[in-house]
Amino acid sequence: MGGTSVKIREKPKRPRFSKAELDRLIAEATVDAYDEDEQMSGFYTALEDSLEVPFKTQVLGVEVLVERLDMAEDGAIVAVCARDKFRQKISILELPLPTPPPEGSVWIEAYRRWAGGR
Repeated sequence: MGGTSVKIREKPKRPRFSKAELDRLIAEATVDAYDEDEQMSGFYTALEDSLEVPFKTQVLGVEVLVERLDMAEDGAIVAVCARDKFRQKISILELPLPTPPPEGSVWIEAYRRWAGGR
């Protein structure tokens, strides 16, 4: 039988960190935070201090440079991605990480775990 074969792309593998390690980082980022806004601010600070930027990654099959982090108007943490003269903010929750991931990416995974449990 003839036909076109379709390649199914596997979901990119994310680094594996133990639940205990991620929970420890969540506790560290949210210590003394009284509400969700303060917890987000704690994660933003931890990411700013620990995530090595800039780094390159792929978004929709296109290589981009993650220049820095920012907080969106709604308080979400976003990555400012650049390609040529264009800039786009992408939620850190949706940002694909390169292989190997940048130093400090464990904080992204901790933030994703925290955000998934809210």
